[in-house]
Amino acid sequence: MTKTTKRNWKRLGLTAGLGLGVSLIAAGCGATEDTESMEDTVGKGQEIELAYVEWDDAVATNHVVAQVLEDLGYDVTLTPLDNAIMWEAVSTGEADAMLSAWLPGTHGAQMEEYGDKMVDLGGNLEGAKIGLAVPAYMDVDSIADLTDQAGKSITGIEPGAGIVAAAENALTGYPNLSDWSIETSSSGAMTVTLGQAIENEEEIIITAWNPHWKFSAYDLKYLDDPNGTFGGEETVHTMVREGLETDMPEAYQVLDQFHWTIEDVEALMLQIYEGESAEDAAEAFVEANPDLVAEWTAGVAK
Repeated sequence: MTKTTKRNWKRLGLTAGLGLGVSLIAAGCGATEDTESMEDTVGKGQEIELAYVEWDDAVATNHVVAQVLEDLGYDVTLTPLDNAIMWEAVSTGEADAMLSAWLPGTHGAQMEEYGDKMVDLGGNLEGAKIGLAVPAYMDVDSIADLTDQAGKSITGIEPGAGIVAAAENALTGYPNLSDWSIETSSSGAMTVTLGQAIENEEEIIITAWNPHWKFSAYDLKYLDDPNGTFGGEETVHTMVREGLETDMPEAYQVLDQFHWTIEDVEALMLQIYEGESAEDAAEAFVEANPDLVAEWTAGVAK
């Protein structure tokens, strides 16, 4: 499995800096306080890999958790994968953890297939939701009332996503959608198409979910779902590989204690959308929320 992450470059710079520090010590310059503090951190260079799908909420979540773990001394790799592969990677131990399991509905099929091969640490975010959404200027309020809007097309995200599967079920479950289609692409392409449609005040229907920055950036509304095809509120769970608690008990504890709110993650997502790097936004969030970070790291020796 190829591991790709911007944070690796950050770590390479840190490694080079520590190497220089060792050289200076050998030359009689002595150890710096920063080097001493790194030696005292609980992770002490242990490697941990977080798998995620490149959804905006998952990018924000994983970079925040990575920042917290790096501050504890862990060598963190962030690996973007397709949804099904993310689940499989944690179930086989190729990745250590993921923080993007939408349950009970969206990822119910994946949970059934892989859940007994990993450890469910419970919810890290409550109040998550999926459905079909439209710009507020569209004169429709329910999936059951759709007729020929947006060329009878729903703009979706990645083909393997649970929300796309739910939308496909809607096409068969709602008689008025029997001749509709779903155009799949990616999360990023969907938001670009959404922005262009809103700029031109065109009709568009998207597969939507909270948390997401688009609800902060645009005036959108969910369509009522009288058939309950998209389910109710969901909780985003943290899942880890079997054996992680034994191998890295402090990291396991942080992952177990990590939780935040829709408002937290959507604010961070909007910063990233507006141009701040995920790394910088996550670092700023951690620095600005010491009490919350203290909850996540409670009981972890530093």
